[in-house]
Amino acid sequence: MPDRPAPAAAVSPSGAPSSGGTALLERPEHAPAAMDDVFDETGTWVPPTWDDVVRQHADRVYRLAYRLTGDAHDAEDLTQETFIRVFRSLSGYKPGTFEGWLHRITTNLFLDMVRRRARLRMEGLPEDTDRLPGGGPDPEQVWSEAHLDPDLQAALDALAPEFRAAVVLCDVEGLSYEEIAATLGVKLGTVRSRIHRGRQALRAALESRDPSSRSSA
Repeated sequence: MPDRPAPAAAVSPSGAPSSGGTALLERPEHAPAAMDDVFDETGTWVPPTWDDVVRQHADRVYRLAYRLTGDAHDAEDLTQETFIRVFRSLSGYKPGTFEGWLHRITTNLFLDMVRRRARLRMEGLPEDTDRLPGGGPDPEQVWSEAHLDPDLQAALDALAPEFRAAVVLCDVEGLSYEEIAATLGVKLGTVRSRIHRGRQALRAALESRDPSSRSSA
């Protein structure tokens, strides 16, 4: 069996083998949202188990968390917080789009993390406190081997968190503007503005890192 990267290991030791990463801004293939389609004989929706959610969604949640945070340790923490929040809220979930629900939880927890750190100035705290051990190769090595463009990741990391979230949800996860508006809890015009400005900033950052693009313009 191939080694597992850290995302599933950071959530549960029983996580499933990873399906591997994809290059930044390359949209992953989406599996059917089967968790919304499980009902008992009375027509009542049957919530998934912890193992089911982790097995089907850990890699996707970690991928989103990594691209939002740009940091392997933060991505592990954000992934774990996401699944904890999922199971605390599962009793109130109404079948619809389980994957969209995960997007919303992950993104909102990321934005909460950014605001909390800005307010409390937590940058100096140790990064490895109370972290569950991973069982595979270093996550940064995993993404490097998956042809992650370091210039593109650096440019993405430099975006304001709100712009970064909008661009990642649109250009990586493939969400529509309407879905992004629902995920972020903002108006459609705000989503369009954030994506437009985020893409402009990405383009400018990448051009500044590549002198040949300026000379050929």
